[in-house]
Amino acid sequence: MTALYAGLFYVATLVLVGGLAYRIAQYARTPAPLKIPTTPAPITRAGVVARMFREVTLFESLFKSNKWIWVFGWMFHVGLALVLFRHLRYFLQPVPELVVLAQPAGVIAAFAMVGGLLALWARRFIVPRVRYITNYSDHLILALLVAIGLSGMAMKFVAHTDIVSLKAFILGLMYFDWRPLPQDPILLVHLGLVAALMIIFPFSKLLHAPGVFFSPTRNQADDTRERRYVSPLSPRKA
Repeated sequence: MTALYAGLFYVATLVLVGGLAYRIAQYARTPAPLKIPTTPAPITRAGVVARMFREVTLFESLFKSNKWIWVFGWMFHVGLALVLFRHLRYFLQPVPELVVLAQPAGVIAAFAMVGGLLALWARRFIVPRVRYITNYSDHLILALLVAIGLSGMAMKFVAHTDIVSLKAFILGLMYFDWRPLPQDPILLVHLGLVAALMIIFPFSKLLHAPGVFFSPTRNQADDTRERRYVSPLSPRKA
């Protein structure tokens, strides 16, 4: 079982890193044919940076369009960020003091993450126009994320696993010095789901995470009055 999961995570990591690198390079090479920032838009590059910061951290455009979706979306994303930060204790030795202090908050954040996900998933059933554009892959990704959250919470509150052995296994993967993986069923399910998420990430709608930085509606300045915009697709004189 240790060898099986070690091989699975090596493959999942290669797919995740390679897939993300390919997608990001593809986004970077794709030209923006028009000047199409969503107005009101900043007119300077510094303003664009500030706008992107607000968009990534506060979901500014979502807040302006739908407050309820913003609440649930922010619950999920902030909860996920804290949970991931809490998991750094398995990858670092010694564990930084800030990560130690974040452990209680990370446990509470797990409830916010799963609650936000369930609310966003329910919306895809309840709201007719959203249900119409929802396909099976959307449900699959949401189910996968919920299952990861619930299985992680089950290890905390239902059936505890040997976290010392788990940390030894993870550090062993990083340094190519394999250590035995605990055989707890919930842990094996949780790790299998995480590996599955890593594999499908570069091929799913979850790519909006890096993709937002390449959106011309967000990363362009509204400066067409100050300077002429020449599309990269325009024919050029020899």
